[in-house]
Amino acid sequence: MSEFYFSLPLLLRLALQGVAVIAVLFPLAGACSMAERKVSAWIQGRPGPSRAIVPWLAWIPGIGFLQRLGVFHFTADGGKMFLKEDVIPGHVNKFYYYLAPLVAVVPALCTVVFVPFGAYWDAATAMMKPIILANTDIGILAVFAVSSLGVYSLILAGWASNSKYPFLGGVRASAQLISYELSMTLSILPVFLWVNVPGGEGTLSLFAVVEAQTQPGFFGGMWNIFLMPLSAFIFMVALFAETNRQPFDMPESEADLVGGFHTEYGELKWGLFFVAEYAHMFIGSGVFMILFCGGWNPLPWVSLADLLGWLGGFAPIFLNPVVSGLIAIGIFLAKLIFSIFVFMWVRWTLPRFRYDQVMKMGWQKLLPLSIGNLIFYAIAIAIIERS
Repeated sequence: MSEFYFSLPLLLRLALQGVAVIAVLFPLAGACSMAERKVSAWIQGRPGPSRAIVPWLAWIPGIGFLQRLGVFHFTADGGKMFLKEDVIPGHVNKFYYYLAPLVAVVPALCTVVFVPFGAYWDAATAMMKPIILANTDIGILAVFAVSSLGVYSLILAGWASNSKYPFLGGVRASAQLISYELSMTLSILPVFLWVNVPGGEGTLSLFAVVEAQTQPGFFGGMWNIFLMPLSAFIFMVALFAETNRQPFDMPESEADLVGGFHTEYGELKWGLFFVAEYAHMFIGSGVFMILFCGGWNPLPWVSLADLLGWLGGFAPIFLNPVVSGLIAIGIFLAKLIFSIFVFMWVRWTLPRFRYDQVMKMGWQKLLPLSIGNLIFYAIAIAIIERS
């Protein structure tokens, strides 16, 4: 199968990869929307979505359980997005109004190619190989560079709507990105300083970060969240702000901006903004798990290679590249689901900050904290390297 795939022309392979990304992320975003409504209902003591059902499936035994979980609302919401009347306000700048949702979703989908989402056992080299669409040594730079382009869609949507509330939402989005992007970048520098100590080769590969958390030594097998808890905390707070999730949802802020940058949007165009938001959540959560929580390694001090070696002693099929890859993807996906649940939990638990509080937290609290954290770990790693 792999030989047939690599025999295809390069452009065809890239097109297939793009279709695969869209086919995975769009349903996941829809599932997250349904899950968020259900999680919010559980937190608030409500049943949540539990009524929709496909009529000709009602006779199947046990289908009521899926109905109560709200599974069929996923398809109902998707159909509604595609079939609703496309209303265009007369006062908007139509070209840029249509362009903004596309600019939102394209960076979110493109970022996926730089993030490894698993690994498989290569018997020929007796090593783990990454499952990734674009394996590059500057993976983290590519993720940050491409994902940061998404803010232009919010600015564009706010300006093209020709309305004061969307315009203010776009301005807030740009200010919030500037305020927290620097803290997020500084928070991950200690991770790469630590990764590059043993070999000194200098890499920004996300796969190398996961492998570094499995290396033998005094800190061998320890996840970075235990070595650098403050870096993990700063990154997670900045990630909430970068993805505009409550309590940092200033660009939307229904209480004072109606809906912010997407006030004038509806139907599929509105849905594209939320696909982009959930895609950024997935990518951000994946990067967090790779940098600080061992990626696809099941437990601290227990690597995927150790798990496969133990399972391979019972059945050699676990060392098969396909099976080992599916195990790695399953572990990584479980961590992502937990991270997405934390996003939803925080949204429906904490109140929204005021805009001045968000700016003050970014510049006066988080940025000095991230600079101090970087200086501390730079000195500590230099001392360890010399000893």
